[in-house]
Amino acid sequence: MAPPAVGLILLALGVFGVEVLLQECWIRFSLRRRMSQVQKAYGPERHILEKGKTPSMGGVVFLAVPLMLAGVRVCRGEPFSSSDWVLWSLPLCVGFVGYWDDFLKQWRRSSEGLRSLQKLVLQLLFSLPWCVAVSWAGVDLWPGWTVPFPLALPLLLFVSTGIQNAVNVTDGLDGLAAGAMVLSLTALLPFVQGGVREAAVGGWALCAAFLWHNGHPARVFMGDGGAHFLAGLLLSLCVAARALVLVVPLGFLFGVEILSVSLQLVAIHRFGRRLFRMSPLHHHFELIGWPETRIVTRFWLVHLLGMGGIWVLFQRFWGGANG
Repeated sequence: MAPPAVGLILLALGVFGVEVLLQECWIRFSLRRRMSQVQKAYGPERHILEKGKTPSMGGVVFLAVPLMLAGVRVCRGEPFSSSDWVLWSLPLCVGFVGYWDDFLKQWRRSSEGLRSLQKLVLQLLFSLPWCVAVSWAGVDLWPGWTVPFPLALPLLLFVSTGIQNAVNVTDGLDGLAAGAMVLSLTALLPFVQGGVREAAVGGWALCAAFLWHNGHPARVFMGDGGAHFLAGLLLSLCVAARALVLVVPLGFLFGVEILSVSLQLVAIHRFGRRLFRMSPLHHHFELIGWPETRIVTRFWLVHLLGMGGIWVLFQRFWGGANG
C-alpha cells in the first residue's frame, strides 16, 4: 500500500489531469454553442471588448471532483461517512444557486441573472439544511472553543452567504479567484486529516486545473456556479477541520473584495460620493491603469501576507491551542 503522501500526490495528479481535459471539452462545447460571458455594461469598458466572447460556466466541470473522490472510496472498499455529507452537501447546494444564475444569464443573453434579493434568499435557503445539521451539536471555532446551537446557526448562515458573495465578486479578473483559492487550500492542508485532507487536495487540484485555462488571457470563466461551489467547499472544509475561525485568514482576499463593495455602497448612499473609482477593489486598480496581470499577482501576494499576518495574530491570542 502506498504511503499517505504518495496517495495524495497521485490523487492530486489524477484530479488535475481529468479536470484539465474536461474543462477543455467544456470550452470547445461552449464555443460551438456560442455560450460566452455577457459582460456588465457598467463594468470596465475593456472587459466588453476583450472578454465578451470568452466561454463561461466552467464551474459545471467542478462537479466531477466529488464523483471522482467517491469513486476512490468505492475502489478502496471504504464506506461513506457523515463527514462526506458535511464536506460536499454545502458546495453542491449553494453551487446550484450559482448554476441557476448562470443559466438565466445564458438564456436571456444578459449579464443579469437573479436579482440581488432573489439570490440572497436562495443562498440562505440552500445553506439552511446544512447549517442546521452541522450546528445542531455546536460548531468549533477552534478545538476547545465551541459555539452552541442557538448561536451557531445564525453564525454559519452569515458566514455561508458572506463567503459565497465574497468569492463571487473576487472572480472578476483572469485567475484571481482560482489562484487565491489555491493558496487558501494549500494553507489549510496542515489542519486536516484523512478524508477531509483528500477533499482539500481534490479541491486544490481542481483550482489548479481551472487556473490552467483561466490564467491570463482566460479561455473560460467559472461563473457564479463555480464561485459558489468553491466558497461552499472552503467553508465545509474549515467546519470539518473543527476550526471555523480559519475562514478568516483563508478568506482574507475574498473578505477585502466584498468589504470594498460594501464600503463603496455606504459611501455612495450615505455621503453621495465614491470611495473607489469602481468596486470591487480590483476594478479600481484597473481604472487607474494597472495591467491585469499586475493586479492579479499583487493581490495573490496580498492574500499570502494577509493569511500570514492573521495567523500570527491567532497565535498571539490563541497560542498553544493547536498543541
